[in-house]
Amino acid sequence: MFCLYSKYKFPLFKIKNHVTGGRCTSKATIPGKTVVVTGANAGIGKETAHELAKRGGRIIMGCRDMEKCEAAAKEIRGKTLNPHVYACHLDLASVKSIRAFAERIKQEEQRVDVLINNAGVMRCPAWKTEDGFEMQFGVNHLGHFLLTNLLLDKLKESAPSRVINLASLAHIVGKIDFEDLNWENKKFDTKQAYCQSKLANVLFTRELAKRLQGTGVTVNAVHPGVVATDLGRHTGLHQSQFSSPFFSLLVKNPELGAQPSVYLAVSEELEGVTGCYYDVMTEKEPAPQALDEEVARKLWEASSRLVGLEEEGQTGQSSPPAEAARTESAQKHGQSPGPAVSAAGL
Repeated sequence: MFCLYSKYKFPLFKIKNHVTGGRCTSKATIPGKTVVVTGANAGIGKETAHELAKRGGRIIMGCRDMEKCEAAAKEIRGKTLNPHVYACHLDLASVKSIRAFAERIKQEEQRVDVLINNAGVMRCPAWKTEDGFEMQFGVNHLGHFLLTNLLLDKLKESAPSRVINLASLAHIVGKIDFEDLNWENKKFDTKQAYCQSKLANVLFTRELAKRLQGTGVTVNAVHPGVVATDLGRHTGLHQSQFSSPFFSLLVKNPELGAQPSVYLAVSEELEGVTGCYYDVMTEKEPAPQALDEEVARKLWEASSRLVGLEEEGQTGQSSPPAEAARTESAQKHGQSPGPAVSAAGL
């Protein structure tokens, strides 16, 4: 397939479960399956790793902060009694780090059954990645675009396998500015930059699903709902006037926030379902601009150039590194490429 108590005496947790989508009802276990989760040391990623470890999976946690990642992995091993939970270094703001992580997975892991592209940054200042990309576009889209392409052969070998991209309802107001993807020539708007990156997630999902038809690898995108995690630390939303008892009913804790990812990873009813967008655990049609096949194709080509991939068939293969793209951009503006900007604060 492509594609407190109320006056009625219902406990609040039941109301909240209903409003926020509830829990994954599938009881499927995944012994023998390997799951890669990015950004897994905290928030939704950590809870996703915990739930899938509980179900028997071999969990690879890809994180930038190794101290936090090791601590999270140790905690998950202790709580689930699953010894197969591993912390690996992955900085999605660095092409070099992404390539090193992917190479390690390809060399050390026999299979990859599920790839959950969970990591992200939201409405941060005008930071740049190590390779000169706008931070949100670089981490949320380009980093996962590259990682997924580098792991495609392993995913195909492990088929039926699944790729899950964490998107956002914010994609509905996003637009892809092909003239200035990295906000080099216009006034930086962190909200619009975030929305662009989330639209890119959905476009990437649909284009990749198209390219992988017949391979046994499915690709779907999901908006997990409004979740109280560190992702929103730059917005101040949870400290605003909206942080009322009513608003708290709409905001999920990370455990509930992880349920949509778990659902897409294990649910038997999603066998063969690909190219779809889920609002929590309900399939919905994404925004019209996310359905534009020409924009999706054009974004794929632009992304391939930026991260140093060149297309061969359905997948990207190695080509000159992203430094070339950064140098080309600098020369276009009559500048020296200079040193790469480090990714601080993620």
